Amino acid sequence: MIHISNLKNTQIFTVHKAMISEKVSKMANFIKIVVWVVLSFWCSTTMSQPNYQQVPGLFIFGDSLVDNGNNNGLFTLARANYRPYGIDFPQGTTGRFTNGRTFVDALAQILGFPNYIQPYTVVRGRALLQGANYASGASGIRDETGNNLGAHMSMNQQVENFRRTVMQLSRYFVGDSDAFAYYLSKCIIYCGLGSNDYLNNYFMRDYYSTSYEYTPKGYAASLIQDYSKQLTEIYNLGARKVLVTAVGAIGCIPYQLARYTGNGSRCNEEINNAISLFNSGLKRLVDRFNNGLLPGAKFVYLDSYQSGRDLALNARSYGFEVLDRGCCGVGRNNGQITCLPFQIPCENRRNHLFWDAFHPTEAANVLLAKQAYSSTSRSYAYPINIQQLVML
Repeated sequence: MIHISNLKNTQIFTVHKAMISEKVSKMANFIKIVVWVVLSFWCSTTMSQPNYQQVPGLFIFGDSLVDNGNNNGLFTLARANYRPYGIDFPQGTTGRFTNGRTFVDALAQILGFPNYIQPYTVVRGRALLQGANYASGASGIRDETGNNLGAHMSMNQQVENFRRTVMQLSRYFVGDSDAFAYYLSKCIIYCGLGSNDYLNNYFMRDYYSTSYEYTPKGYAASLIQDYSKQLTEIYNLGARKVLVTAVGAIGCIPYQLARYTGNGSRCNEEINNAISLFNSGLKRLVDRFNNGLLPGAKFVYLDSYQSGRDLALNARSYGFEVLDRGCCGVGRNNGQITCLPFQIPCENRRNHLFWDAFHPTEAANVLLAKQAYSSTSRSYAYPINIQQLVML
């Protein structure tokens, strides 16, 4: 026999439990709505107000052209955490392989980010929502690329680090997969790999066997096949707006000019011709991705090969006077040995195209970033520019 008072207590408890459950459900729905409203408001307002942050996050994959300190703690020759690197950067020496801002630093400013995107090795907590930089000097598409210089994080390792980031970020979306997918779909992903697969692999014949195993055409095809898998994995993790950069004309950098004795050509065209095969394959890959291979994605091909050569061709109109020497370095073209610790660099960094044997100056990086963002020339950004990608 059940006592009446016990029955009432049971009913009251059941009612209270139901009320609490309803409140929790309403709160969860409210949080979901807030997330959607904030993201939607951000999307609608920032597009018309370029001084505001235009995208929720920027995630960067690459090599020393965009590394901002990930190699600082590694046992490697591919490090730039010493003076005079960073001589013109507000925070001083950070591990950036130039005198000031990199291409992605300039891009982050154009996109309205209040701060530079932090290296993956140091960024923590909610700061990850703004993005992360996974780039690592000497890294390439192939895992063994750059091993001649020491430790580094290859593209495969960078993709794995992005996977860990996605897992961490999911905690801030209260289990709402739709809101999280929406956030990731609005972020910009920058991928700039391939230079070291030629500089510190294919054309380093004393250390690597790839040039004996592949023709230039076969090697380019192998790189594109590997890169396609890596980019597809980034897509599978939620990325939808992706920038991929061509390999620049590295046959014309001071490092190559210091070693090249060719047939009257200023640049090492053997290297440039091999790179062009890769770049053509990458552009075709972008077309395949955009034409249904990766539904819902939009890839943009940034032709840094063409934009870099055009910059050199019209250098004086942009204020550049020294095109074949590093501002800091040793030997012929300041390119035989790269910038040494505490070496005194050139006084006028603004009129130099190259900072050291391999990397552009801040002045060049800023100009190239502006062109990629808003240029109407499809020879610089294809099929649309970065500004148009942001607005999708």
